[in-house]
Amino acid sequence: MDKILVTGGLGFIGSHTVVELQNEGYEVVIIDDLSNSSIKVLDGITAITGKTPVFEKLDLKDKDGVSAFFKKHNDVKGVIHFAASKAVGESVKEPLLYYENNIGTLVYILKELKKLPAASFIFSSSCTVYGQADELPITENAPVKQAESPYGNTKQIGEEIIRDTCKVVSTLKAIALRYFNPVGAHETAKIGELPIGVPQNLVPFITQTAIGLREELSVFGEDYPTPDGTCIRDYIHVVDLAKAHVVALGRLLQDKNKVNYETFNLGTGKGSSVLEVVQSFERVSGKKLNYKIVDRREGDIISAYADTNKANDELGWKTELTLDDAMRSAWKWEQVVRENK
Repeated sequence: MDKILVTGGLGFIGSHTVVELQNEGYEVVIIDDLSNSSIKVLDGITAITGKTPVFEKLDLKDKDGVSAFFKKHNDVKGVIHFAASKAVGESVKEPLLYYENNIGTLVYILKELKKLPAASFIFSSSCTVYGQADELPITENAPVKQAESPYGNTKQIGEEIIRDTCKVVSTLKAIALRYFNPVGAHETAKIGELPIGVPQNLVPFITQTAIGLREELSVFGEDYPTPDGTCIRDYIHVVDLAKAHVVALGRLLQDKNKVNYETFNLGTGKGSSVLEVVQSFERVSGKKLNYKIVDRREGDIISAYADTNKANDELGWKTELTLDDAMRSAWKWEQVVRENK
């Protein structure tokens, strides 16, 4: 099978995608600088699939290192590019760090792919490109709004760079996958979300609160124009999301793409409020969660959920796992993480 490079392959979404790629028989090479991940994740991938992917520790900001990698692995057929800094708050404080890490590294990879006789490229993008959309559910044709943060801007700029490159490099085919809110963990609890420090995302904060690592969960605002007053998001199980990457990659490798740059939304098509996520967790765990309603958080949009018709129809992919499935797997993973501490 084809050799596929997964950058950031020991991260949350990256590691689950490596598992699905290996399950489909692909030969996987991982690049990760371990700045926001752990080498132990490699053991989890191996335990699930029975196969250890090739791993290269490399900072993609090292242009010469990237070039040397592609000389060594000149038979790479496709790249799934996850490696990026992703904390919105940090990006506001450290914009140059984010532009260097998220944009510079993308450029270095594309320069190398340009040299290959043919290359397929999957870009890890985000629904943040839509901001507070004018209409719900959000389709791929919704206008891209001015970014709320440097992190969000790097996703917009990244998409523009790939699109511009595809216009002039006929040997390159690319798909930008715009994720909504990835949650959950692998059912084996061998891999999952491993936030370093205080979690930036809702679900790991919920599980860490339930296990006693955090005192309480802050729910930011209850006066939004939604049924229960809390923000609504589209929470997609990370395993469903990982499978979408494999399908998208196959579309490019088999020349099924309509044009050489495409975009797809990846979500469930259903919005869940913050309180509904809390209730789902309480339902599957049997635990009451300690949470408190606090003031709104700056930059939070009211509601965002995907129109999944394009991904369903053109990729032939749809989600199979529920919010309860995601919360159950996230809680199982949290317990395993604490046991191993």
